[in-house]
Amino acid sequence: MNILAKTLLIISLPGSLFAPPMRTPVSQASQRPTQTHGQWYLAETGHAVYCYGPVMLVMQPEGIVQRVATYCKGDKVIVPLKD
Repeated sequence: MNILAKTLLIISLPGSLFAPPMRTPVSQASQRPTQTHGQWYLAETGHAVYCYGPVMLVMQPEGIVQRVATYCKGDKVIVPLKD
């Protein structure tokens, strides 16, 4: 009975031999590779822009449909494209 009590006590302790070894945390940035799925587009201004998002059709106030690239490098989120 004494051996059974000691065995149960050892198993229930937090640092027992049966616990899995602790792993070091890994940051999310090191697990995810850098995004390289962007594409170069020709902007309406004649400049080349590198964008990560999809190309969308946006309705202008005059009723004209404009093709735009989204999530571009730099300070612009939406860039009108040259057709």
